[in-house]
Amino acid sequence: MRITRAGWAVMTVLSLFIVAISAKYFSFDPSTFFRHQRATYLSHQLPLYLHIFGAITALAVGPWQFSRRLRERHPRLHRRTGATYLIACLVGAIGALLLAPVAYGGAVTSAGFACLAVAWLVTGGAGLRAVLDGRVADHRRWMIRSFALTFAAVTLRLMLLAATAAHLDFRTSYTAIAWLCWVPNLLLACWFTRTRRPVAKD
Repeated sequence: MRITRAGWAVMTVLSLFIVAISAKYFSFDPSTFFRHQRATYLSHQLPLYLHIFGAITALAVGPWQFSRRLRERHPRLHRRTGATYLIACLVGAIGALLLAPVAYGGAVTSAGFACLAVAWLVTGGAGLRAVLDGRVADHRRWMIRSFALTFAAVTLRLMLLAATAAHLDFRTSYTAIAWLCWVPNLLLACWFTRTRRPVAKD
């Protein structure tokens, strides 16, 4: 259940790249909004910015929680950063739940993003409960799963770029990506954090 340095580096670079791109939304310029949803976003700016602020913050601080050096040398900083991450997930998920009913693409898209928000809350809550109970290994498992969902911000944009490059129908692609951006992430994280049985010795 150990993340390699290479894996951590790729995860961190991609996360910070999306953070840098997404920061443009804080210019409050309507032209930066998702073209197909511009009118909807303008009428739902509070939940939109709750989601953006929470998601960007979680994506920015999340990778550092998996730094072994940070955990061992600066445990207090690790705890504070972890608290920041969980609060950011909570804020982002609330914004997402408020936005989900008006998501572009209809009911299937709305369900995909709503389920992502709920899973985000559940994994973060389970991770918090585990560490408060002193179950450090379980805490680590749940936080890996939580960040896999946070990383949906990255996979969503990569999938949208791929769909655009392939000239796929945008509405159909967006509806599928509302699920594909996070379900495989979560399944992979669950497989990665599965409890391995000890090998029996003869």
